[in-house]
Amino acid sequence: MAGGTFNIEGGGKNYEGRITLFVIFTCVVAASGGLLFGYDIGISGGVTSMDPFLSKFFPSVEKKMKNSGDGNMYCKFESQILTLFTSSLYIAALVASFFASVVTRKYGRKISMFFAGCVFLLGAILNGVANSIVLLILGRLSLGVGVGFANQAVPVYLAEMAPAKFRGALNISFTIACTIGILVANLVNYGTSKIKSGQGWRVSLALAGVPALMMIIGSLFLPDTPNSILARGHPKEAKKVLQKIRGTENVDEEFQDLIQASEAAKKVEHPWTNITQPRYRPQLVICCLIPLFQQLTGINVIMFYAPVLFKTLGMGDNASLISAVITGSVNVVSTIVSIVTVDRLGRRVLFLEGGVQMIVCQIAVAILVGLKFGVSGVGSLTKGEANFLLFLICMYVAGFAWSWGPLGWLVPSEICPLEIRSAGQAINVSINMLFTFVIGQAFLTMLCSMKFGLFFFFAGFVIIMTIFVAFFIPETKNVPIEEINTVWKAHWFWGKYIPDDAIIDGTHNKGKVDL
Repeated sequence: MAGGTFNIEGGGKNYEGRITLFVIFTCVVAASGGLLFGYDIGISGGVTSMDPFLSKFFPSVEKKMKNSGDGNMYCKFESQILTLFTSSLYIAALVASFFASVVTRKYGRKISMFFAGCVFLLGAILNGVANSIVLLILGRLSLGVGVGFANQAVPVYLAEMAPAKFRGALNISFTIACTIGILVANLVNYGTSKIKSGQGWRVSLALAGVPALMMIIGSLFLPDTPNSILARGHPKEAKKVLQKIRGTENVDEEFQDLIQASEAAKKVEHPWTNITQPRYRPQLVICCLIPLFQQLTGINVIMFYAPVLFKTLGMGDNASLISAVITGSVNVVSTIVSIVTVDRLGRRVLFLEGGVQMIVCQIAVAILVGLKFGVSGVGSLTKGEANFLLFLICMYVAGFAWSWGPLGWLVPSEICPLEIRSAGQAINVSINMLFTFVIGQAFLTMLCSMKFGLFFFFAGFVIIMTIFVAFFIPETKNVPIEEINTVWKAHWFWGKYIPDDAIIDGTHNKGKVDL
């Protein structure tokens, strides 16, 4: 058997319908929820590298940074309070995701997105007017609740609205919105750092209200998904929405499959209990491991600490912010590559290629930093070496942006049957936020203690997760979302967990699975 290949034939039905302007509009508006998450990731690192911000809220860090001179470059920004500013948001998002699961299931995806925008707007206002560390952290917690609700509802909304053949591309619009948010935040930071009054950080933090307003206004005009409307007992309305988003009156086959899925979902009174049953073992494992692995790539330490990292490695204030803008631009372009290829090449090809690319780049960064700074943290980079380091980080970001970045949100949102979909997405979001918090809180301390070995640390995990993908993640491209169980049933390992009655109509297309 050929190592690590899966060829599943006839994985799902081909429903009638096409991609319509209406479904594109709804998905683009919904995906704007990704701007909330992206803008926050991008803005945090830039603000925490601004001297006026450090002077007001973290004077001990500013003093340590200025006194470090040519000393240990690895430890100049180490501060648990400083990292708490960045990472507190993710603890709030973790807790909020469980409440969001209930709201999304009982009241629909749309109401969760509206609430996300409102709470995020409140957080932006609190951060913009903050005059104490307490108010600053309260603002971050409010932002976190918004992120928790948005990240719970938006990927599921996109997965349910999109036609099967375009589900990957439309779902990744959430990730492209995240990357645009990061890039815009980097540009904002570069501009506000030049405000002579020293209040630029307030502008950066307060402008988070712009994507929040977009989310609030946009959600008012969005329909809910046919799946959600049907699950809440409105079949006629659900069918009308399905006809509108598919651009055809003939949606009977797809609608009947949605009804079957909805009836199965109604029998499940406790999705949190049910998802632990053996028949949902593949979904539970994937919804736990994918977000864990996504964070263990080390990407978020690059994204929300990019200016700090570049400044730590000897680049000046402007150079560090410009470098962050460059990596942010690479992030956006590379995510567009994923949109174009995900429904053609499939999820697995992108996962595997991106993994190999990240491993090579992380090892190269570790070697370069190790040779120049050693374990003492004393050294410097020439202009050519700094540019080469930036190139390696950009290639690493590119590999992530067309693989684990978008697919880390796409795959968990499309693999769960309707009856456990909200619970599965809540697990995905909560684990993602938990490990974003853990790694964000620990990064500067890890950099100080592990030195250049930190990059070897993350490279090791990318090796593990790439092997996992090769053997345990089946291909899901072009499979209707309510027929994903046909893929699990055909898989060499997971098939034993899927009973025949879990397949729509009680049958499944017997696929050929090679390993």
